[in-house]
This record gives sequence, C-alpha cells and structure tokens, in this order.
Amino acid sequence: MPVAAAHSNASERVLESARFISENSLDVFVPEAGVQEAAQEIIKRMKSTGYSTEEWKKHTLTPNTADAAAIEWIFVVDTLNFSFWSDRQCKAEQYTVTLEGTEHRGYWSLCAAINRAINEGINITHASYYAHASMSQLSHIFRTDTCEQEPIPMLTERTQCLHETGRVLLEKYGGKFANLLQQCNGSAQTLVETVVREFACYRDEHEFNGRRVDLYKRAQILVADIWACFEGQGAGCFGDIDKITMFADYRVPQALCHFGALVYSPRLVEYLKVSEVAVRQGKGATPPEPGLLPSGHKWEVEIRGNSIWAVERICQHIRASGVDVNAILIDFYMWDYAKAHPEAMASIPIHLTRSIFY
Repeated sequence: MPVAAAHSNASERVLESARFISENSLDVFVPEAGVQEAAQEIIKRMKSTGYSTEEWKKHTLTPNTADAAAIEWIFVVDTLNFSFWSDRQCKAEQYTVTLEGTEHRGYWSLCAAINRAINEGINITHASYYAHASMSQLSHIFRTDTCEQEPIPMLTERTQCLHETGRVLLEKYGGKFANLLQQCNGSAQTLVETVVREFACYRDEHEFNGRRVDLYKRAQILVADIWACFEGQGAGCFGDIDKITMFADYRVPQALCHFGALVYSPRLVEYLKVSEVAVRQGKGATPPEPGLLPSGHKWEVEIRGNSIWAVERICQHIRASGVDVNAILIDFYMWDYAKAHPEAMASIPIHLTRSIFY
C-alpha cells in the first residue's frame, strides 16, 4: 500500500487523509453552505439539550463509575465495535439481546451482551479470558434472544480481534489495557498511535487515488469513550483531546446528509437505495451491481473521508462563533440524533459494508 501523508501523529494523518479524500472525491461532497447551516442548527440543538460528555454516562448500559473496570470494559467494547446493521427488515428477526427486561439492538446489543456476561460471572473484560476464549464460549456470550433471530454478525472476526488484543495485552502490558493507557501520559494522540501500532485489528487504513489514507474510527472512539466516561478527568484527562476527529461509520454520514453537510451524487444515492433492497434479498455483488459495498471501495472511502471533513468544518464554524466544542461531541450528538429520529433518517440511505473497522 502507498505511504500515508507524513504527519507525526495519527489524528493529524486522519484529518489530512479526510482533506485529501474530500478534494479528490467524485461522488460525495461537503457543500460550504450546508456546513454553515448544519453548524447553526447543531449548536442550537446542543445548547437546548445541554449536550455534554455527561450524556455518555446517561446511557443505562455504559459504566456509571469511572474506574479501572470501566477502562477494561471500554476497551473490549470498542475492540468489538463494528458491523451491527441488520439485513433483516423484521425487528423480531434481528440480532437482539434482552437485559433486565429491555430489548437492545445494534451497538447497544453488544453492550448488553457484555454486561449480561459480567452478571453471569464470566470474565469477558479480562484479557486472560478473552485472549483464549473459544468460538463456542463467545457464541454463548453473544447469543441472541431466540433461535428465530439472526446471530451476531462477524463472530469469527470478533473472536480473532479478542484473541489478538488479549494476547498483546498479556505479553506486553500485564494483561491490562489500563497499563497501556498509563504509558501514554495523558496524550490522546499517543494513545491512538499506540493502539494502531500494537493491534492490527485497529489499523483502519486504505488506498485512495494512489496513496494511503488513515481513518482510525475505532482507535479514536476508544479514546473518546475513555474521555467521556471520566469526563476529562483522571485517566480520561487528555491535553490534546480536541485533535481527535469524528468516527467515520455508516450512521453519522446519514445524519450529516440530513443536516445538509454531506451530499451524494445522484448515481451514488440510487446505488445505495437499490443496494439496501438487494442486501435484504441476500445479494452481495460488487459495484456497480447493487449489494454490499466492499470495505475500501472508492465510494465507501469517499463517504467516510468526507464525513470526517464535514464534521471538522462544522467544528470550525462553531468555534468561530465563540462556542467551545470538539469533533467528539459533534459525533456523539449526531449519532444519538440519528438513532433517536429514525423517521427523519428513513429517506436517506446508508452504505452497507461488513467490516471490522466500523
């Protein structure tokens, strides 16, 4: 793969990659007028709701105590934080985990499964356990509610990710991600760089227009989750936290389109709409045939890179108005907004990719 842009830290490489992708895209665009309107609307909504890092702990499934156990929980969850979309239209057939009487789907089904395992006495957040856990053991941990529902996607890949990260922690960090975190001395950039160096499954790197581009979604959201859990204090105190970019997945681009900060070409919109139908029918052809969009495909990289650039431009506009905000809060807000307003998102297609990177 061609070399990446020469920047000393990971998030600067991500931002430079996003700029390069945006400047060379043919089917995804970041309109300046839309960015300005989106910035005004987003900050107005965030102010009205008092949105802050406290929102992270308000979710019933995230740790409500910022301690060493929370750090290990966050690492395991973000190691597995990918590919939760379902190709089943019927909710009753989708991967579901019920915990304490509440059904959870998507990303929250992962959190619920982890918490259920902990409640059952399984040491799922201990590297000594997950580094060697069998497929059978993990299948039980991530079991769905009924046999009529689809299993968790990509269980084989999730098993590989746990084995890889667990063994590295055991070999080099005393079995604790907290030890790796401590060695980074309060630098978000050092933490991202260390994570992508030590764990191959976090290396969200692709080729676009003849050069390597770095997107690092899971490595950066790992830092952001620790920052949010500890509310910027203690183990979550990062002096360079504002260098972290947004986390390029499939849900936030949908919200960016809704707010007018991201625009797709007519041919891409048509492809995504037809593909949503094709995937649910079990088709997986390569573009331009409708179906799953392969990880690393030009359109997929354009969507993700332009999403990062759009959020960066939104942040720049908001900061220029005198409001202190960073890409993490914008990302968290837009992800929550998209999940909370499915009716507003219904007409905006998402790109369907099976990938360990998001």
